[in-house]
Amino acid sequence: MGQLALQRLPPLASLPRRPPSLPPPSSAPPSLPSATSRRPRFYVARAMSSHIVGYPRIGPKRELKFALESFWDGKTSVDDLQNVAANLRKSIWRHMADAGIKYIPSNTFSYYDQMLDTTAMLGAVPSRYGWEGGEIGFDVYFSMARGNASVPAMEMTKWFDTNYHYIVPELGPDVEFSYASHKAVVEFKEAKALGIDTFPVLIGPMTYLLLSKPAKGVEKSFCLLSLIDKILPVYKEVLADLKSAGARWIQFDEPILVMDLDTSQLQAFCDAYSHMESSLAGLNVLIATYFADVPAEAYKALMSLKCVTGFGFDLVRGLETLDLIKENFPPGKLLFAGVVDGRNIWANDLSASLKTLQTLEDIVGKEKVVVSTSCSLLHTAVDLVNEIKLDKELKSWLAFAAQKVVEVNALAKSFSGVKDEALFSSNSMRQASRRSSPRVTNVSVQQDVAAVKESDHRRSTEVSVRLQAQQKKLNLPALPTTTIGSFPQTTDLRRIRREFKAKKISEIDYVQTIKEEYEKVVKLQEELGIDVLVHGEAERNDMVEYFGEQLSGFAFTSNGWVQSYGSRCVKPPIIYGDVTRPKAMTVFWSSMAQKMTQRPMKGMLTGPVTILNWSFVRNDQPRHETCFQIALAIKDEVEDLEKAGVTVIQIDEAALREGLPLRNSEQKFYLDWAVHAFRITNCGVQDTTQIHTHMCYSNFNDIIHSIIDMDADVITIENSRSDEKLLSVFHEGVKYSAGIGPGVYDIHSPRIPSAEEIAERIKKMLAVLDSKVLWVNPDCGLKTRNYTEVKAALSNMVAAAKLIRSQLNKS
Repeated sequence: MGQLALQRLPPLASLPRRPPSLPPPSSAPPSLPSATSRRPRFYVARAMSSHIVGYPRIGPKRELKFALESFWDGKTSVDDLQNVAANLRKSIWRHMADAGIKYIPSNTFSYYDQMLDTTAMLGAVPSRYGWEGGEIGFDVYFSMARGNASVPAMEMTKWFDTNYHYIVPELGPDVEFSYASHKAVVEFKEAKALGIDTFPVLIGPMTYLLLSKPAKGVEKSFCLLSLIDKILPVYKEVLADLKSAGARWIQFDEPILVMDLDTSQLQAFCDAYSHMESSLAGLNVLIATYFADVPAEAYKALMSLKCVTGFGFDLVRGLETLDLIKENFPPGKLLFAGVVDGRNIWANDLSASLKTLQTLEDIVGKEKVVVSTSCSLLHTAVDLVNEIKLDKELKSWLAFAAQKVVEVNALAKSFSGVKDEALFSSNSMRQASRRSSPRVTNVSVQQDVAAVKESDHRRSTEVSVRLQAQQKKLNLPALPTTTIGSFPQTTDLRRIRREFKAKKISEIDYVQTIKEEYEKVVKLQEELGIDVLVHGEAERNDMVEYFGEQLSGFAFTSNGWVQSYGSRCVKPPIIYGDVTRPKAMTVFWSSMAQKMTQRPMKGMLTGPVTILNWSFVRNDQPRHETCFQIALAIKDEVEDLEKAGVTVIQIDEAALREGLPLRNSEQKFYLDWAVHAFRITNCGVQDTTQIHTHMCYSNFNDIIHSIIDMDADVITIENSRSDEKLLSVFHEGVKYSAGIGPGVYDIHSPRIPSAEEIAERIKKMLAVLDSKVLWVNPDCGLKTRNYTEVKAALSNMVAAAKLIRSQLNKS
């Protein structure tokens, strides 16, 4: 691909002089005023103080996803990719300017991930990628994100408690930092050339370092904060660059401050910003926190900073921060009040938010309050105007990112004394409509959930006894091999599902096509020698959406896409009401697949906690109540699968760790109900029915005892992309007596590991795990890979398992 400068776009004059290929976002629903009714050629700051923390970059119809994948496949050029990106940024900035937003962010766009962008900015490239200095190019950038034929990708994990994944920096004492990506200043100038003055946004130095990990070969005890003095000079260079370009504001995102930091970490935070004080002179500085309350000690540290102009707080998930603000907020500082939810899709209760703003006015003064989003809008869908599947009533209850921008401005105008009475009246009517709608409440479901709380729903026998009974029935070899569930989703397969939904093909033709795909997947697994098979999930669009479409209380969008990582987007269901299962969801397909083979065929289900955490969840009742409703629905499905003769049932809980609250004091309550919800799903099956679960792309070591308490018979869990971090918990003496399959290769990279490499991984696992409980499997599902990659990787995986199996037999 060549050493092309990361996002170093050609001069605007050289870009095609044509209107953007993307329509500007709209501001549906109709009760909100249009943000696109005018197109000024130059945008001036509004009197009302309004601010957006960040905005989705994928585009209203996933334009960035398709541009990236086309570029990676070699079908389009760098210029094509950069033009799509430039048009997306232009559309986003103009939407905010048209809506009246005063403080508009820049540098929130990314080709893959904002933490990876910061790694590029700091020149912190691991040596295996062969970077020799200079501006980071796309080849190095995407190799870090995705790996390449010769080296693996960097680790990927969840961004706090969201479903967004970031690329984890790998740092050590010998890392040499340098200013290696000028992306922030390039985008600021790009917006300025459009007549839009923006807020450049940087991941703050504390958040960057504390979300990093020691590089391979570096002691795990290495203090990442010891690098603070090495990265601050690069931040100072960036600040000087931005000031020279005309920036007047800078936003540092420091969400790490909502975590439980110790005294030394908070002191390092204060010292870092004190050391940057001279470089920040001449700039207004915002430090933005989000996702939870700021603890009292962190709040005190924040308030001590003299170089900061404003502080941003999440007042949706962090209501207790209000008490701290009431007790102490420094005079003369700006308070960026995050009252519009950046993580859910429900329309803001404008009257309630206005009351919160008026409370803040009494504390800090009207002129010091800036209306903002609770966090970046990256975590919500892009634009409600693109939705054609939602009915009118449900649509009136919602607001996507484009609409939330308008809500922020409406609140800012009202707060400044220009209240749109018609708008507020309409909003109140829609809030009341949702509260009183009969489609929201099912009394019998609520009674069932109340009864659930009377038992802990544990299976009647110990896992060691169950495993013996299952082995007699399944007769599996040592180190049994399996995959996680999905097989490649080809273009033809997606087309068939679309045509069936659109009623362009008959149900008979559809079932026959899916059956043929099953036969292909089953035959491939048998030829490769896989021990426990899957049907490949050809009938499924998404592991959550597929189930939600068959449960009551769920609604679905046509374009409600949200970025999960890179080009990977998900379309979360909307849980608006009480949940029930009208009929069996997977029994027909699983029974069909089991008849194609004599080997065990897993019934594949998504667990209640994952369905909850990967959906937009109703905010009118506690989350655990909704989770228990889903658990009861999945329980019915599990028992129907067992009756149909399915003897291995996998209930994926990929997102269990993701929902863990950020504060230690809140974690036990979450883990108790989340684990309970999982146990509800399978508490009624026989000992001979083997229950699997799967988890991926999070740090599971700190919740290992809760994972054990789930009482699954077998757990498959991501391990290889995170450099086998999972195994360290077993080195520390944790005993795990159930079956366990730490992943032996990373499925998110096109790289194919050799049989020898996989065998070495298995040996490392056997150093801490008994061969009687160890399974061999990939990190995750194979949906995103192609069949050429899958065949080669699985062939090597089976060969490695057989090799180690033979060595065990000899010993």
